[in-house]
Amino acid sequence: MNQERRRLLNRPILLAIPILIGLFITRSPLLMTSTAPLPTRPWADAPLALITTPQFETKQTDMFTTGATHMALLHNSIFRGYNSIYQQAPHVKDADKYDFIGYALTWHKFVKSHHDDEEASLFPKVEELLKDKTIWEGTHKEHEAFLPGLAEFEKYLVTLRSAKEFSGTELQRIMSSFQESFGAHFHSEISTITSMAKHPNAPKPGSPEEAEASLTFKKWGKTTVTKAGTLDVVPFFLLNLDGTVEDGMWANWPPIPAPIKWGLVNIGGAYHNRWWKFASCAGGKPKQLYAI
Repeated sequence: MNQERRRLLNRPILLAIPILIGLFITRSPLLMTSTAPLPTRPWADAPLALITTPQFETKQTDMFTTGATHMALLHNSIFRGYNSIYQQAPHVKDADKYDFIGYALTWHKFVKSHHDDEEASLFPKVEELLKDKTIWEGTHKEHEAFLPGLAEFEKYLVTLRSAKEFSGTELQRIMSSFQESFGAHFHSEISTITSMAKHPNAPKPGSPEEAEASLTFKKWGKTTVTKAGTLDVVPFFLLNLDGTVEDGMWANWPPIPAPIKWGLVNIGGAYHNRWWKFASCAGGKPKQLYAI
């Protein structure tokens, strides 16, 4: 026995492995209990109405319709995040307030990073492609309309002296102040992108220019969420995706290999594991909101 003990002490990795496995088992979002939403209780499909994807609605597959569809799926994850916060805020118990604040601040980080990345990267690339500096004029104004409310949302949460001071009704009040402009913008942006297929400078379908532009947009789509934060924003994004909508058309979206997606949720997500109980989905399916 003593010899076996000495062997373990001389090889600390043998001790570390079961400890790490134990931590993973206790912290992984994979092991969170979840049930399907009850029809008598609110879920994350309101108050912001979710977006019907252009591909599902029109069956078109041009570059801009596809890009707008992928943007709509991302926006719907943000919407479910907003709705899950709004619906649960008044019902959060004192013991869960610290975790709920972390979940809500992750939503803010997601939205702010998404907005900044659009302004700094995506919008200039599309302007260059279409040789038109006016295509985002309405979008810029829409951004300006909800940003003050978004800033107030963050300020309220980060200036609380303690988690127990958190008021769900006050957070709802702040969210309601920018709800209309926020929802209108995220819907409008999808229509704006879809309409670019009819722009006089749009690349011709099947042309090398279209292929190159499509690749550029795909690269932006792949990085815009991961650059925001792999331990918080990425799990938030994936745990607010509903793969059952639109006849299950997006069950495998985003097109990430299953083992990698599993790791992003269950290994990356383990770091802030207590936050994700407030998410709207699990395994790509709706789940009952935790606090309701």
